[in-house]
Amino acid sequence: MAQVTAAMVKELREQTGAGMMDCKKALAACDGDKEKAVDFLREKGLASAAKKAGRVTAEGVVTSYIHGQGRIGVLVEVNCETDFVAGTDKFQEFARSIAMQIAAANPKYVNRDEVPADELEHERKVLREQALAEGKPEKIVERMVEGRIEKYYKEVCLLDQPYIKDPDKTIQQLVAEQIATIGENISIRRFTRYELGEGIEKKACNFAEEVMAAVK
Repeated sequence: MAQVTAAMVKELREQTGAGMMDCKKALAACDGDKEKAVDFLREKGLASAAKKAGRVTAEGVVTSYIHGQGRIGVLVEVNCETDFVAGTDKFQEFARSIAMQIAAANPKYVNRDEVPADELEHERKVLREQALAEGKPEKIVERMVEGRIEKYYKEVCLLDQPYIKDPDKTIQQLVAEQIATIGENISIRRFTRYELGEGIEKKACNFAEEVMAAVK
């Protein structure tokens, strides 16, 4: 199998506009053949989705999801380009799936750009101290920290989370698939999640696990 280099990934990304990880996976699947990787991305809808990513999304819906007799509630704004698409069953179903994801996985932010710099630096500091406390050599600590930061993003950023109905794909990949299917740019703008009694000391109850069980 051909080695996939950073330069190869960068070149494919520049050509297709697809994400770095998607480009890396495409090259790996196509044994380093760039032209085949381009076709691979197009078949998955990822290249075309990336080209639509800059288009304005001023329409869409604000949808809700309530779970467990009112124990968890989510409001989410999902945007598209036209009111026609916003009114379709497919788009409405997608928006509801995103609301259910938020209810189950409890992200704090939509994407990485929303994570405050001070919070990220605090997380890095804690992870660095943990790695040193584990007796890891100084020279590999930073690499370990960055790996654990990637895991942190998957916990707190909606777009990085594994999709609860198909953990083999992320929400970002799900959005890309919907863009390719619907033919318009789609973005998740903002959300609010409420959990009954949140912040009040009470008996532990994992409502998120209940939501995930309900959608399987």
